[in-house]
Amino acid sequence: MTKLSVNINKIATLRNSRGGNNPDLIKTALDCERFGAQGITVHPRPDERHIRYQDVYDIKSVIATEFNIEGNCQEQKFVDLVLANKPAQVTLVPDAMGQITSNHGWDTVKHQQYLKDIIAVFKESGIRVSIFVDPEPRMVEAAATTGTDRVELYTEGYAKEYLHNRERAIAPYVEAAKVAGHAQLGLNAGHDLDLHNLKYFAQHIPGLLEVSIGHALICDALYLGLENTIQMYLRQLATS
Repeated sequence: MTKLSVNINKIATLRNSRGGNNPDLIKTALDCERFGAQGITVHPRPDERHIRYQDVYDIKSVIATEFNIEGNCQEQKFVDLVLANKPAQVTLVPDAMGQITSNHGWDTVKHQQYLKDIIAVFKESGIRVSIFVDPEPRMVEAAATTGTDRVELYTEGYAKEYLHNRERAIAPYVEAAKVAGHAQLGLNAGHDLDLHNLKYFAQHIPGLLEVSIGHALICDALYLGLENTIQMYLRQLATS
């Protein structure tokens, strides 16, 4: 079954809005594990507007499931943070400074040599590496030359088009997944996957190992409760 990694950035955003420690980010991470999530994802940014750098150390010290740290590896502080914590996986995302949320994947052709160099740094420390990419076969093919273990397909385009034509929405992701399979790359996915579109995506993407879901899952939890919501997402994956 495809693994569910819960991105807890939004819990940190809520905590930071009032100061103090409510909601408790560490307790939330542990509860997500207890409720069935197979991983925890965080995406620290330089302004620490949600996940703080200290949060990463605190989470790493207590969780038992896979820890995935996403972020811009062009920031040395991020690289140092990852190397100090040695998560199960680092996901390399080409964020610009001050970006609200991730909105594009790496140009793995243009940045091929840079990615080779930085991936080697993480893999030397025993960290699995995933590159955030758009669903373009050319980008997946170039990613395969960098030494990365996996690619994470950026799924906002799928989520938007799914509302109008789900067959058309899924088509480029199926092709990208096939290229990844032929290149022996592991396959992750994330961004705007939710209870409405997740099952169809997981059913049609061959070799999907992991999805990272945060915003939609936390929004659903406001109405449905965190434990129930995680179980609902897991059921979408179990029936795929």
